[in-house]
Amino acid sequence: MSTPNTPDNNDSQPHVTPGADLWSQASAAPSASTASAESSSAAKTSGAVGWERDVLEKLVFASIKEQRASRRWRFFSRLLSSVVVLLVLWVMFFKDTATKTSTTPHTAVVEIKGEIASGGDASAELVVAAMRSAFEDSGSRAVVLLINSPGGSPVQAGMINDEMIRLKAKHNKPLYAVVEESCASAAYYIAAAADEIFVNKASIVGSIGVLMDGFGFTEVMQKVGVERRLLTAGENKGFLDPFSPMSAQQKEFAMQMLEQIHQQFIGVVKAGRGDKLKETPEMFSGLFWTGQQAVDLGLADKLGSLDYVAREVVKAEEVIDYTRRDNVAERLVKKFGASIGAGSVQAVRGLVPAIR
Repeated sequence: MSTPNTPDNNDSQPHVTPGADLWSQASAAPSASTASAESSSAAKTSGAVGWERDVLEKLVFASIKEQRASRRWRFFSRLLSSVVVLLVLWVMFFKDTATKTSTTPHTAVVEIKGEIASGGDASAELVVAAMRSAFEDSGSRAVVLLINSPGGSPVQAGMINDEMIRLKAKHNKPLYAVVEESCASAAYYIAAAADEIFVNKASIVGSIGVLMDGFGFTEVMQKVGVERRLLTAGENKGFLDPFSPMSAQQKEFAMQMLEQIHQQFIGVVKAGRGDKLKETPEMFSGLFWTGQQAVDLGLADKLGSLDYVAREVVKAEEVIDYTRRDNVAERLVKKFGASIGAGSVQAVRGLVPAIR
């Protein structure tokens, strides 16, 4: 009898053929391997990205730090530059013109060095201002003019000489002149008003005279065939023009003018030196002498230096310099203005000899 084809209890599970099971297992295995590889690759990629991020962050922070340091350095350098500029401006505009005062007993010194001329370091403007400060200082026991000059303008020297006499009488303080290398011409014009003149035995002293020098090019112009075209209103307006001949009348007029100034010079020397002078025919001829000869002639009083005068004569060894000098800015302005002014004057008037 045939048995009915009824499913067994085990047949309740899905029926899988052996071949199909092996294929599904085989196909599932690569899938798991791929997932593992992808996971490993993702981990590696994440690690690579993290490393690059760290390096990038470090570079950014380093750049920011460098920029901050650069900004600090720029600020410091600008601040330092500003300080240097301020110091330079202070030196240029204020330091040279600072007023010197002292209440302690001292010897006040005013230097007269170089050519005595308007606009120079030995101009009447600067020398007179320095002398006033020196005399007005309550601590100064005497004023010393420290002279080293070959001379210069008789006008500037006359202004200084007049102020010396006035200040001595007003403040009742002695005024001495100390000569270094030279005290000639207009420089001696100034020194003559001092109470006493001290020199070195090898100093050059004197040259009591007046000169006017220049050049004449008339014959040269004739030889090279150059015609001077000078138009004047007034027959003597071209007087002393170096390209025009000088007439006998013009020369005589110039000599009279020089002689008058010379007599003024002689009068100042005689008034200042008085009976100390031992006059000789050559004394006012324009000659100059050594310091020792000047003492013998009465043109100077004694041999001595600034330190000697401060220590032995004034009895105040401390020496304070009251000399006024143009600061750097003023010198530049004066030089610039002088060059322009000189060019303009020469263009209009030509070369005019100076009296010294």
